[in-house]
Amino acid sequence: MTQAGDIRRVFISTGEVSGDLQGALLIEALNRGARDRSLTLDITALGGPRMAQAGATLVGETTGIGSVGIFEALPYLLPTLRLQKVAKGAIDDQPPDVAVLIDYMSPNLAMGKYLKTQHPQVPVIYYIAPQQWVWSYSENDTRKLVQCCDRMLSIFKAEADYYQGYGADATWVGHPLVDRYPGPADQAAARQQLGLEPEATVVTLLPASRQQEVKYLLPVLLQAAQIIQAHCPGVTFLLPVSIPTLAASFERGLSEYGLHGRVVAEGSPAAIAAADVAITKSGTANLEIALMDVPQVVAYRINPVSARIGYYLLKFDAPFVSPVNLVVNQAVVPEFLQWQATPEAIAAAALNLLQNESARQTMRAGYAKMRAELGPAGVCQRTADLILDAMIAVR
Repeated sequence: MTQAGDIRRVFISTGEVSGDLQGALLIEALNRGARDRSLTLDITALGGPRMAQAGATLVGETTGIGSVGIFEALPYLLPTLRLQKVAKGAIDDQPPDVAVLIDYMSPNLAMGKYLKTQHPQVPVIYYIAPQQWVWSYSENDTRKLVQCCDRMLSIFKAEADYYQGYGADATWVGHPLVDRYPGPADQAAARQQLGLEPEATVVTLLPASRQQEVKYLLPVLLQAAQIIQAHCPGVTFLLPVSIPTLAASFERGLSEYGLHGRVVAEGSPAAIAAADVAITKSGTANLEIALMDVPQVVAYRINPVSARIGYYLLKFDAPFVSPVNLVVNQAVVPEFLQWQATPEAIAAAALNLLQNESARQTMRAGYAKMRAELGPAGVCQRTADLILDAMIAVR
C-alpha cells in the first residue's frame, strides 16, 4: 500500500559506458513507474553522466575505470575499492529500499555480498547479469552471482535459462536497446545533421570506450582504415567519442595515419546512422549498430599475455564474442579477435560490405532474426515494474 508523496530509496551500481547507458534507461523507466504508483524515488548510484542526467545522485563515477583482461584491471583496483568504500558508506547512512546491480561483475559481486551480509532486509536485483553463460571460467563465480542477489532480470533468454539451472529466480525481460532503437536508422537525416554529402562513402570507427582499447585496438582499426582509404580514396571516416578524455587520442590517430574524417563529439548514434559500414570493438555497440541496421565488422584485442592466459590456461573457448552472433548462435557479423584481428583481415571484411550488396543484405537478414530474439518492446518498463514490485513487497 502506497501513499501519495511516499519516498523510496533505490541504489544502483554499474560501471563503464554501456552500464551508464543501461542505468539511465532504467532510471527513466523507474521514475515513470513510480509516478504511476504515487511514489517519489530517491535514486543514488555508482555510474556515469547519463545516469546523473536521468535523475540519479552519483556517489561515484565509474565510466572511466573499466577494463577487460587480467593485467588491464590492475590499475583500476584501488580506484574501484575507494569507490566501493564510499558507496557502502552511503548505503550504511541511508539503507535503500531496493538495490539494483547492473553488469560490472567483480565490483558488483562484492557489492551484492556486502548488501546480503550487512543489509539483508534490502532486496537485491541483478539486471543484465554478467555473461557467465558465454564464457564462465568457474562455476563457483556463477554460484556467487546467484547467492549475491534475490532475483535476476535477464536480457537474453539463454542467460535466464543458464542462471535458472543454478537455482536463481531469473526472469527474461528482453533487451533494453529494443526500446531505444525500434527500427532502422535514418541515414539521410544523420548525414544532414553531421554535414555530410548524401552520396558520400562513410565508414564509422568505434575503437574504444576504455583506455586499454586506445592502446591495443585503436592502432589496428586505424591501419585497417588506411587500407580502406587506399581502395576508396573518397571515403570519410567518423570517430564518435563516448568518453571526452579519448577525443585527443582519436584526433591524433586521424592525423598520424593520414585519414580523411573527423571526431564526432556529439556521440555515436548519428555517426553510426550516417555510416555505410561500421568497424567496431566487441560489446554493446554491436547490438546498437545491428538494431540501426548498419553493416558492421567486429574486432577486439587485449594485452597479449592476458590473451594467452585466457586461451591456454583458463581454456577460454566461446563460439562467438559479439552479442549479435551470440543471440542467434551464428556468424551474422564477421568478428576478428586478438591474433586474427589484423588490419588486413578487418579491412577486407569492411571492403566486402562496402562493395557487395549481397553481403549487406545477408547481414541485414541476420539482424532481423536477432531482433526477433531480443524480445518485444517495453523492456525497460517491464524491468522497472518488476523492481518496483520487489521494493513495495518488503514494506
